[in-house]
Amino acid sequence: MGLTILIAGLAIFHASHLFVTKRDARAAAIERLGTNGYRVVFSIVSLAGLALIVWGFAQYRATGWIDVWYPPAFTRHIAATLMLFASIFFVATYIPSHIKTKLKHPMLTSIKTWALAHLIANGDLGSILLFGSFLAWGVMARIAAKKRGDNGPATAPSGYRNDVIVIVIGLALYGVLSVYFHPYVIGVPVFSR
Repeated sequence: MGLTILIAGLAIFHASHLFVTKRDARAAAIERLGTNGYRVVFSIVSLAGLALIVWGFAQYRATGWIDVWYPPAFTRHIAATLMLFASIFFVATYIPSHIKTKLKHPMLTSIKTWALAHLIANGDLGSILLFGSFLAWGVMARIAAKKRGDNGPATAPSGYRNDVIVIVIGLALYGVLSVYFHPYVIGVPVFSR
């Protein structure tokens, strides 16, 4: 049951986000619904998909775990390291910096890094579906952005002050996610088993 709910949530969430890459269809929807109407509908559909993903994955973990392969223990260390970078990339999305300019689309880079980190450290079917689909979506969204000529910010701010801020906040975010969020909300400790 949980796996079915997870798959439905992934389908809804990814379909809504892939729709955004179809610029003509998106523009037609905005014209029909208005900007605010489009945002409301997009948000409702995305949140519904996300809620189903969370609910389905929780159900799957509690009742229907299916192992596909058994990742070696060292993959957890690789995942933890990748998550440090994913946290920094996430913060770079919101602060103009050389990091943001270099990455072009730091949110997509963060999502792809997050998904890859979790994909290599988890060998169960639900995790493969969850993280594999987000990795595939991130790759497709980046290709779509490149095809439409969306190359992110063209110039970085002068100096490296904002880069230091991005790194410091990214490190803090990584600490919060690793020490508090992952063990207490997800139920899986990051730094010990």
